[in-house]
Amino acid sequence: MENRDSGLVLNPRYDADGLLTAVCVDAENGAPLMVAHMNAEALRLTLDTREATFWSRSRARLWKKGETSGHVLRVVEVRIDCDQDALWLRVDPAGPACHTGAASCFFRRIEGDALVPVA
Repeated sequence: MENRDSGLVLNPRYDADGLLTAVCVDAENGAPLMVAHMNAEALRLTLDTREATFWSRSRARLWKKGETSGHVLRVVEVRIDCDQDALWLRVDPAGPACHTGAASCFFRRIEGDALVPVA
């Protein structure tokens, strides 16, 4: 079998819970939007439908981003890191990515012991 770290065969290295970390960024400007997790089925659905599907650790089930809000993440490109245990999704968001209604889940910065909203 080809070397996972440098080869060209998709061979994800799932963690002990069967998950990969997925970092989602805006395809247009590269802004970070959210971080979630995918199991093998979520990855397959995402690749097949081109709409981001994740594994919800809190609900212990698959969830398609935007299934209730309509704020789906349309997948432009999926990359996998060198050791195939993390994904980078370039997406076109149809509305806010964060469940709080913020455009990105990264809407605060740490300053000392405080959180400060960012524009």
